[in-house]
Amino acid sequence: MKIERIEVYQLDLPYSGGVYHLSGGRTYEVFDATLVRMVTDTGIEGWGESTPFGGTYIAAHALGARAGIAEIAPHLVGQDPRSVDRINDLMDSVLVGHNHAKTPLDVACWDIFGKSVGLPVCQLLGGSTGTIMPVISSIHSGEPEEMRQRVADHRARGYLGHSIKIGASDPALDAERIRACLADRQPGEFFQADANGGMLVEQVLRLLQLLPDGVDIVLEAPCASWRETQSLRQRCSVPIMMDELAQQDEDIAQIIAQDMADGIGLKVSKAGGLTRGRRQRDICRAAGLTMSVQDTVGSTVAFAALAHLGQTVPAQNLRCILDCRDMVAVTTASFDAPISNGGVLVPDQPGLGIEVDRELMGNPVQTFT
Repeated sequence: MKIERIEVYQLDLPYSGGVYHLSGGRTYEVFDATLVRMVTDTGIEGWGESTPFGGTYIAAHALGARAGIAEIAPHLVGQDPRSVDRINDLMDSVLVGHNHAKTPLDVACWDIFGKSVGLPVCQLLGGSTGTIMPVISSIHSGEPEEMRQRVADHRARGYLGHSIKIGASDPALDAERIRACLADRQPGEFFQADANGGMLVEQVLRLLQLLPDGVDIVLEAPCASWRETQSLRQRCSVPIMMDELAQQDEDIAQIIAQDMADGIGLKVSKAGGLTRGRRQRDICRAAGLTMSVQDTVGSTVAFAALAHLGQTVPAQNLRCILDCRDMVAVTTASFDAPISNGGVLVPDQPGLGIEVDRELMGNPVQTFT
């Protein structure tokens, strides 16, 4: 089997909630998605997606994703897509870094691999746990009572986890946001207070002092730098999850070596696809870290990829997965994985198990043969 053609599609994904507010005054209304269709000489095709969370979240942006694909794709034509590690070695030899550009190509290879052997991708990644994966909401920052209502809305839809966005210049406001979001907490729910790297150590310490004793939260990505996070770690009794600072395999190794966190936000496009995501999963599991399997944002194609990876993480290590389908107002594909009983199970279908809406895609913006 050989890769015969690679098509690249661009699609705007409006945020389903209108305007998404993140720490530091960052706002987002539309996400620029890049989708890849990879076709083989056997007629089997695979799909992948990379949708950066704008250009101010991590070092990734949509134009860069498509430029990176243009650098890499010609070298992949003629290669066997099922040799996923060799494909990744080849991509690294052509372009250093730029994980978000490599992600859709890698995921498309896994989709083809699964279809070629009649197995879901999760089986190829190590095997499904068969366990329902709890889903977590993404509650952007706003007025405390407004955030409380958004938590309630997601609770009614079956979400067990809630990621509360914090990072105001005033720790008292963030403390009020957390208290409001946890006010109606139900049995089995969990909460993460996520600053997306937008707080100083001093602000986090003040925030924690303002919270009630015994409040059960996890602090995610509190600070922007390694030094700040390490300083906070030494003075903080609240569990810490790393996200934006955990991108490469070596980042995970450093986090473990320096005991900087209790868990990792493992995002597929941040890692560079499922091949690297699988490796990071195993590193985290060996170190006893909790994992939250996500992506920066994305449509159903991105969700299918992260769901298959999440389905291979033992329940003890899996905190949640992010249902990014809920974050955007466009449905790019069908994927039989509804939220039920508080979580999601991936379907037992070959590859990613998706059926892409080709009419929605329109014409490719790039084609490589």
